[in-house]
Amino acid sequence: MPFTEICIYQVKPQKVEEFETLMLEAKSFLENKEGLLLLRFAKRGYHIDMEQIKEGLPPLKITRIVKSVKYMLYWEFDTKDNYGKAQKKLYQCYWKAIEKCLIVPHDKYLGEEVF
Repeated sequence: MPFTEICIYQVKPQKVEEFETLMLEAKSFLENKEGLLLLRFAKRGYHIDMEQIKEGLPPLKITRIVKSVKYMLYWEFDTKDNYGKAQKKLYQCYWKAIEKCLIVPHDKYLGEEVF
C-alpha cells in the first residue's frame, strides 16, 4: 500500500531563492530513491473563498506576502520502509540548510492511501 507525506513549509520571504534552489537539488537527489512513486513540489500562489466556489470562479492570485511564502511537498513511496530510508538521506544531506530558510518548523502529514 503506498505511503504518502504532505509537507508544508513556511519560508522567510528573504530566503525564497535559497529555499527553491535547495529543494531543486533535493528533488534531483530524491528522484533516485528506491520506491519513490511520485514527487511534487508547489508554491502557494492562489487563494479561493466560498463565494468564488459557489459561483464557479477561478482562484485569485496572491499579490503580497504577509509573513511567509508557503510551499507544499507531496511524495509517495511504495512502502513505509522506503519512505523512512529516503527521509534519513534527506535529513543527512539537506535538513539544516532547509530549516534555516523557515520561519517555523514544517508541518508533516503522513498516511497510507485510502482510495
